[in-house]
Amino acid sequence: MKTTYSSSLRRAALLLLLPLAGSTAFRAPAPAKEPDPQVVAQFGLLNNPVLQKFIDQKGQQMAAVSSRADFGYQFTILDSPMINAFAAPDGNVYFTRGIMAHFNDEAQFAGVLGHELGHVTARHGEKQQSRSTLASGALLLGSILSKRVASIAQPLSQGVGLVFLKYGRDDEREADKLGVAYSSKIGYDASHMADFFLTLQRQEQASGAGGTPTFLSSHPNSADRYSTVKQLASQAKQQQGGRALTVNRNGYLRMIEGLPYGDDPRQGFVEGGVFYHPELKFQFPIPQGWKSQNSPQQFQMAEPNGKAVQILTLAPGNSADEAAQALAKELSLNSPQATRTTINGLPAVAIQGDQVGQDQQGRQGIQASTLSYVIQDGKTLYALIGLCAPNTLNSYGATFQRTAQGFRRLTDANKLNRQSEKIRIRTAKAGQTLAQALTANGVSTKRHQELAILNGMQTTDKLSAGTLFKVVGR
Repeated sequence: MKTTYSSSLRRAALLLLLPLAGSTAFRAPAPAKEPDPQVVAQFGLLNNPVLQKFIDQKGQQMAAVSSRADFGYQFTILDSPMINAFAAPDGNVYFTRGIMAHFNDEAQFAGVLGHELGHVTARHGEKQQSRSTLASGALLLGSILSKRVASIAQPLSQGVGLVFLKYGRDDEREADKLGVAYSSKIGYDASHMADFFLTLQRQEQASGAGGTPTFLSSHPNSADRYSTVKQLASQAKQQQGGRALTVNRNGYLRMIEGLPYGDDPRQGFVEGGVFYHPELKFQFPIPQGWKSQNSPQQFQMAEPNGKAVQILTLAPGNSADEAAQALAKELSLNSPQATRTTINGLPAVAIQGDQVGQDQQGRQGIQASTLSYVIQDGKTLYALIGLCAPNTLNSYGATFQRTAQGFRRLTDANKLNRQSEKIRIRTAKAGQTLAQALTANGVSTKRHQELAILNGMQTTDKLSAGTLFKVVGR
């Protein structure tokens, strides 16, 4: 959860409780391109003028050589650690800071930029949206909850579903071909895009299957993709008539010096089964064994078998009572029971009831049971929403209650002052392997494989004197 809680973000928090009508319908491109407010609310914008200027310049340069040069595009870097890039049919192209951290030269970046632009120019997203084939599992809820509970909680997790479109292999091949063409036209060695696919594959294998979308989960991979892109890049190089193509490894690495790496603890982090938020100064326990996911709008926790979910988000209103009434209404609760209470010195209201509505077959009835809480800390109101399948509150009510009762102000200086790790660029000495260079710069051996992937190398690779490489540290 981010800390820029303006009135607009408060309204965005309320939207989490409202069905997004027609969310799967194709939306015509807006005349003036702006980042989608739902995407911004979900991820946040990266505050890095140098990188933003870089993606703007390269994006517009590439758009000018594309088949839809006059379409109008907006290029945005999101403040998210996930390794992803995606393009919306309206011309908005998004890169996360996570993927920017994993590029090792400008040519890799340019290849992926061309690939995403290719999805727009070939109208792949429009085809996908018109067929209502939006990617499932864009957020944690959609990927691990049972179908019944997922349908109940869907309004709480729809925020960015529109942009996570799954493409078929034909679309991917076409986007790869266009990525090679566009990046080559503006002077980059497109073979490096294929090299970056190897980095993505290694990262995917190292992290395992998860609920957070990555580039390869929304862009299906194929065994021959690497060799195909290499071949296309070789042909593009020949078409350039011997023109020298740019890679610019050192320049790119120096440009991302200081880029935040991984989760930003200032926006909240999990440690030892507890969620801490240094900026908002609160903490609460996560039910043992439950999966969790943090975002600027909300913190989600889900029972591993998909039978229950608990979500923390902002609540609208001027008091706990007012917010509780609004929450009960938006959850469509039948005869909710509201009880005033105090949680670790903070005024709160507990709300219990059954959610009534239509199931996927259109039948009216009880869709979920809830034990939710509104907790007030000064002028800030939090909704801790617990949802489970009908008639299972006896099983999960105590868990919802323990989480709420563990909500308290954060006072631990170690947690309050936690800072994010950042990309640091170092210079290798002659004869060092990557593993030796990492060790010499204070990187523990247990993180060598992680850093090898980040550098697009193997730990056994020999580095020549003066080679730049990445480490991470606070």
